[in-house]
Amino acid sequence: MDLIRLEHKKLWRKTSVKISVLLFFIYTVVIGNILVYQWFTFGSSNHDSYSPFGNNFDGYSMIKESQEYSRTFGGTLTDETLQKMVSDYQTNHQAAKAGDEAADRKEDQTDWQIIDHWISGLYPELKDADRYQIMISYVAPEKLTGFYDRRTQAIEDFLAAGGQTGAEREYLMQLEEKVKKPFSYEYVEGWSTLLGSTVAELGTVLALFLAIILSPMFSGEWRDNTSPLLLTTKNGWKEIARAKIIVGLLFSVELFVLFAGSMLFCQSIYLGWTGWNMPIQTIKLLSIAPMNMLQAELYEYAFAFLGSISFAGVVLLISAAVKNNVFALLFSLAAVYGPMMIVQYLPFSLQKALDLLPLVGSSTDIFRTNTFCIFGKYIWSPYLLITVPVLVGMLCLPFTVRKWAKKLKK
Repeated sequence: MDLIRLEHKKLWRKTSVKISVLLFFIYTVVIGNILVYQWFTFGSSNHDSYSPFGNNFDGYSMIKESQEYSRTFGGTLTDETLQKMVSDYQTNHQAAKAGDEAADRKEDQTDWQIIDHWISGLYPELKDADRYQIMISYVAPEKLTGFYDRRTQAIEDFLAAGGQTGAEREYLMQLEEKVKKPFSYEYVEGWSTLLGSTVAELGTVLALFLAIILSPMFSGEWRDNTSPLLLTTKNGWKEIARAKIIVGLLFSVELFVLFAGSMLFCQSIYLGWTGWNMPIQTIKLLSIAPMNMLQAELYEYAFAFLGSISFAGVVLLISAAVKNNVFALLFSLAAVYGPMMIVQYLPFSLQKALDLLPLVGSSTDIFRTNTFCIFGKYIWSPYLLITVPVLVGMLCLPFTVRKWAKKLKK
């Protein structure tokens, strides 16, 4: 324990670690949460710019007003609810064009982007090709009927178009049957941003800073020329290696807890937990996952947590195998960002295989219908995306000790 404690202090005392954590905090919490909630995404539009910087700095009040407005629709998504949403939007839109500021603000409070996505996906025959406007602004509300029947047909068509037929289609439709209908409805846009980008991108950013901080854990001993001293220490090289591994994994946990806690704190202030029981299908209609918003958020945090621990194991192996700090960092970054760069040029089967590497895949797979076929059985991809990377990371640890010992004894 003393050795682990000393290695832990040694890591946190580094200037590079302190600077990295500060930058991570600024990017993730200040820019990625506070400014997104208060300004970039949820601030009311001043119509002077199409950039997020053109929004007003009033995100908190807009979110609360939007949540309150959504409750006027009764909390359940039916044909009548959808028609009322569209009718209200069109009324406010016309009044806003005439200069009514109250109607303009009310228009911003509507889940208009989400609703327009529902309409364009389920009612394509109502689209007017001669109009260069979003459908929600002109479609006749009374024609928006059969919402759930149309959604089922859209899922069937999507699976058929993607070649997901037979046993795979049956497996996915069994998941879809567990989705509770009619959907509960409250303000969706906040959860859409939270699950689609804010939490979903945490793992990608964690990978960058874990690579910077952990890549010198072993390779740095060569730069500091401490290898002769390590061979004479009373603890032995194996004990030191194990202590470094434990500290590296512990640091990945600490980094995740620090920033996940900060993000949850920001969420509790701005969004709260209103609408936690809405199905994720209100974000993406063709999703087949029987999950509500809270379950999806827990999954995405679990993905980032387990992925960061797994990726730490990969970085430690690279650090033990490479004597040069720069090369250790480059190889560590390549281990996660390299597959992301080339994945779009590979066959779909290889794309899915690369997703199983630590922090390479995306937690947003919960909105997709991707599967893996193992021994003739289909498995929904999100199940494997949080289990296989852990196995990869843990398998790296014994090889880390051996690699470092081999280089140390040379």
